[in-house]
Amino acid sequence: MSEAPLIRLEALVKSFQQGDLEIPVLKGLDLEIVAGEFIALQGSSGSGKSTLLHILGLLDRPSGGRYWLQGEDVAALPDEQLSRLRNGVMGFLFQSFYLVPYISALENVILPGLYSATPGRSLRQRGQELLAEVGLADRMSFRPGQLSGGQQQRVALARALVNDPQLLLADEPTGQLDTATSVEIMQLLSRVHSSGRTVIVVTHEAATAAYAKRTIFLQDGHVLPG
Repeated sequence: MSEAPLIRLEALVKSFQQGDLEIPVLKGLDLEIVAGEFIALQGSSGSGKSTLLHILGLLDRPSGGRYWLQGEDVAALPDEQLSRLRNGVMGFLFQSFYLVPYISALENVILPGLYSATPGRSLRQRGQELLAEVGLADRMSFRPGQLSGGQQQRVALARALVNDPQLLLADEPTGQLDTATSVEIMQLLSRVHSSGRTVIVVTHEAATAAYAKRTIFLQDGHVLPG
């Protein structure tokens, strides 16, 4: 693993406005994540773990503090630059699969690649290879409604990898799956990590967190020491 941190947070805060009230969620986080780590973010409901993941994924902005990604301070970058970083550096996996229901598994997988410079034929071939890697070589033409929950999450994982991201962010990726299917998905994420990528998983399940090499606990918007 590289010695320089892939991610560094300094005094990071995030608040949400609710009427006249300002609700603090993240309260001055200091955190470093090295490239190649497999990290689980855990904490009770409301601890700020999903909010933190969204900020790490450039889907939301912090209210204050600093966020360095690959040595660049990204907290105040314009939306266009954030979008390019998201598409080029990151892949996302969510509890709700967010597949487009009226297109095939393969078309769902290659969708993020349509915004890259990858030629169409190469992109389609990569999508086919990724679906084969997650065990869906015989389901490429199926639409999401024709697939089980576990199969849909496999499609979503292939989609997350289509642009060859360095960082994979997963928010409760096993939350809608049974135990056996959850094991299959986490084994796939372990393979993703073994390929050299950084993986960060938000989960409330101890069995899911056990696949990570480091667990970060959040409580009331703070990182617990340890």
